[in-house]
Amino acid sequence: MSDDERGVERLAMVAAAVAGRALVVAPTEPGEPAWTDGKTIYLDPSATPRQQVEALAVQASLLATGGLEPEIVTKFARKRGALVDRYLTIEASRALEANEALLPTCARAMIDRALAGRTASPAESWELAASGAEVDAPPKSYGIIRARMLMAAQRVAATSATTGRHVPRSTSDRELTELDDEADEAPDEDVVDLFSSPVGGGGGIGKLLQKMLSQVRKLGGNGPPGADAPTHTRRSTVRGAAAVVSTAAARADSETSESARGVGVTYPEWDVHNRRYRREWCTVHVTEARQGEESWDAPPDGHALRRALSRLGMGLDRFHRQQQGDDIDIDAAVEARVEHMAGSAPGDAVYVDSLRRRRDLSVLLLLDVSGSAAEPGTGGQTVHEQQRWVAAALTGALHELGDRVALYAYRSQGRSDVQVMSVKRFDERYDTAVLRRLHGLKPAAYSRLGAAIRHGTEVLRTESGTPRRLLVVLSDGLAYDHGYERVYGAADARKALAEAGQQGIGCLCLTIGAGTDVEELRRVFGSAAHATVPQPDQLSRIIAPLFRSALNRADMRRRRAS
Repeated sequence: MSDDERGVERLAMVAAAVAGRALVVAPTEPGEPAWTDGKTIYLDPSATPRQQVEALAVQASLLATGGLEPEIVTKFARKRGALVDRYLTIEASRALEANEALLPTCARAMIDRALAGRTASPAESWELAASGAEVDAPPKSYGIIRARMLMAAQRVAATSATTGRHVPRSTSDRELTELDDEADEAPDEDVVDLFSSPVGGGGGIGKLLQKMLSQVRKLGGNGPPGADAPTHTRRSTVRGAAAVVSTAAARADSETSESARGVGVTYPEWDVHNRRYRREWCTVHVTEARQGEESWDAPPDGHALRRALSRLGMGLDRFHRQQQGDDIDIDAAVEARVEHMAGSAPGDAVYVDSLRRRRDLSVLLLLDVSGSAAEPGTGGQTVHEQQRWVAAALTGALHELGDRVALYAYRSQGRSDVQVMSVKRFDERYDTAVLRRLHGLKPAAYSRLGAAIRHGTEVLRTESGTPRRLLVVLSDGLAYDHGYERVYGAADARKALAEAGQQGIGCLCLTIGAGTDVEELRRVFGSAAHATVPQPDQLSRIIAPLFRSALNRADMRRRRAS
């Protein structure tokens, strides 16, 4: 491979940061324009570094803002090249402006703000292009749209999303059924769509992490994701509905009595098949996690994480008597003048400056303790052990930096029993008791991810107390429960993350040591930033750009809302 081709591939991390999803960057034939199939961005290896960055910014922004989603790309079929070129000129301008906060500096000069102001969505860009509006041909730096390649990649993704099925780990071939909702299979007639914005895009850190993966686990094999590691099952009848219940899940359910869980909090759930919400569909029971019997003698050293995150949660404050700044400190200037007239040497600290020295970030970590986390991961440890280590390291690092941080764990046994266990609340100290509670968590039951995300979002909204808020989901990405399978569960999780984003909350999803297929993660995590990290100690190398990407997206949403 030539130096030029290797130079192109080094841009994978930039592509991931701009697009907010896992992307590969690969070389085209020299002289060919840039293009993407939705998973890989192809760049001309003979172009200058600036031209490569500009082309990458356009293609990645189109992916990030929905300009190449299936409902748009299918309109390209059998259309004239001139029409597609007009769409590219218009939509690229809109996408670059919408994604401006994440663009490299050299790419921001490409934005045609007058043209971008004429459209607010990919659909409007298509209508404007189809209307015959006079627009210039797309610059060479925009690259091209290869509709056939995009459609082929999207068909492959759609096929893999609909053909696979989870097979319960039992001797019965019967599917898992909802425990207690036989009469509720049809959605409520008065259900309203609480959030109308569609979910698009993806999230991740790019080819750098894909190379690190030593194994790939896909849904549809070796039993149901979210089920417990033991294969023994028993029959249970609840309100006349027969179900297959794993023994480990049953033990976990019996550990917490109904009286201890209380009434619970209800949340809606997105029914992707009927394109509407189910009102008050899931019940979340919040309890305090039990402390483990063994102490955690050596908490993780978070020095590398603290160094990486030290500047991310800083808010601006106005500081007087600075040696440089953007305004004059009147009192200091008067004092300096008086000292000068009195024959003394005046000080030169006569400015007011805005400096980032105030922590203004709240982070809620949501740890998946469903049964699938008990499976072996990379490095000879289970997925749970590695994700638990990261939860401890991140909580400790953020706490020592002065950020407000909370840690919750979640699992579920049907829609009426989504268990969220508090390990550390925002106002609690990070101490040995927190580590003992974290160490006492044992993987069991299933993963109704959407309900857990909605509860985490509500806790952030009501208890964080800071303007910048971040939800970090530590999960293997396998959303699965009774009546919450594959396409349905993935769509609900994506919707819950989109709802959090609409409330100005940044979302970051991390998969540690699981090796879950990147495409499966994209279907579950949608537009939220996400990354797969094979080993926990590798997280410090990439955590800063991941946090920054998630927070920048949230900041953009808040500015638009205001």
